Amino acid sequence: MEAKTAQIPKEAFELYNRYIHGEISRRDFMDGAKRYAVAGLGAAALVEALMPNYAAAQVVSPTDARIRTERATVPSPRGNGSINGYLVRPANAGTNRLPGILVVHENRGLNPHIEDVARRIALENFMAFAPDGLTSVGGYPGDDEKGGALFGKVDRTKMFEDFAAAAAWLKNRPDSTGRIGVTGFCFGGGIANQLAVRMGADLAAAVPFYGGAPPAEDVPKITAAVLVHHGAEDTRLVMAWPAYEAALKAAGVTYEGYVYPDAAHGFNNNTTPRFNKAASDQAMQRTIAWFSKYVRG
Repeated sequence: MEAKTAQIPKEAFELYNRYIHGEISRRDFMDGAKRYAVAGLGAAALVEALMPNYAAAQVVSPTDARIRTERATVPSPRGNGSINGYLVRPANAGTNRLPGILVVHENRGLNPHIEDVARRIALENFMAFAPDGLTSVGGYPGDDEKGGALFGKVDRTKMFEDFAAAAAWLKNRPDSTGRIGVTGFCFGGGIANQLAVRMGADLAAAVPFYGGAPPAEDVPKITAAVLVHHGAEDTRLVMAWPAYEAALKAAGVTYEGYVYPDAAHGFNNNTTPRFNKAASDQAMQRTIAWFSKYVRG
């Protein structure tokens, strides 16, 4: 993967980002791949290299003895009726109450990568819950391209209510300390910011990875401690960050923000060649430290 990644032109990464965000069709994506094919990496191989490889990138196995996992269904009367999700607790927690972290996926649904992130967070002695925003259309279909197509069919307002219901459920579980945080990636990063606005003092911390900022007029509603991560090559969001930072500062919100050099949109996703290990490692270390300080504390 590393050798292939080194050969992929930056324009191909941007093409892939446009495709997964629904800005271009699959046909346009495939046609574009032909333009960016390079020696030793033809169009078909380039497309294959850009797509996620979940099995090869898994960090924590679902059967790891250090964790306990289960599927849960959360009522969501203001959303789509209910939302399913993946709950992970450290195996040695026993009956101890734990702080909770909501993990919100990208715009393809609850895929194996996000489940893996939830397991990693649980190993840091948190209770992690990763809800599936595609529940109302049958759930993540086992394929990111199909998941992306389904994502566009779900009412976005109701989907947000589903995530809000999942956050409240996690906070109010009898095995929860009552303190929760949220992290999310791309679409999920935007949801993390929205939940910080929506939940006020009911949310202890929010860590959006390359997510859209909330409207400036809503920022004073935030009381959670906010940690923001962006990749330097993710131009649109990087350009928007100073305005969000100014709003956070003006509102007196506890925050930190980082822009990681040589990192693209999606740099934390180790299943695709957008992955930047140095940026991801540093961002995740900061994330766990942030949650330990503001959610566990």
